[in-house]
Amino acid sequence: MWHFPVENQPALHVFAHWIRPALRAVRALDPIPSQWLHLTTQGVGFADEVSQEDLTAIGDEVAGQLAGLGPITTRLGPLTVDAGGVHLPADPAAELVRARAAIRAGIGRVWGADRVPEAEQGFCPRVSLAYANIDGEPLGPIRQALDGYRKSIPVTFDRVSLIDLNRDEGRYRWRIVTTLKLGA
Repeated sequence: MWHFPVENQPALHVFAHWIRPALRAVRALDPIPSQWLHLTTQGVGFADEVSQEDLTAIGDEVAGQLAGLGPITTRLGPLTVDAGGVHLPADPAAELVRARAAIRAGIGRVWGADRVPEAEQGFCPRVSLAYANIDGEPLGPIRQALDGYRKSIPVTFDRVSLIDLNRDEGRYRWRIVTTLKLGA
């Protein structure tokens, strides 16, 4: 999985810390701890199905595809609530979409364009603050409980990471495989 790490986004972490008590108060939500916040970009496949050789080749190809892209400045928010959880969508998203296209091109150069996971269209870059833990929970009360937390946060993404992702114990956790600096 490729994602944009957010550990160097202090305004985002201040906001996440501020909203976390309200997220914890909603039984249908599992707030995401600060160290696991991220902006998911593009899947690669299950760890047990992708060889180390392919991961290395994909990392090299993606580095080449991203070579012309510099750091990406955008805003996150205001927050949205959907059946999957609570999120801060990126706006504008065009440069993140462009970076994802470069990542997909790198994967395609290794596996072929027809084997790149996930749909090319429909990517909506966002940072999730909480995941839903109950299916079918009415969203209106959750939106109302979080209505006072409407904010837009400036961020600059200067790198993207390929991670080995798992979701044990109800939380996503990962190990970084490689990190690529944008504009390098």
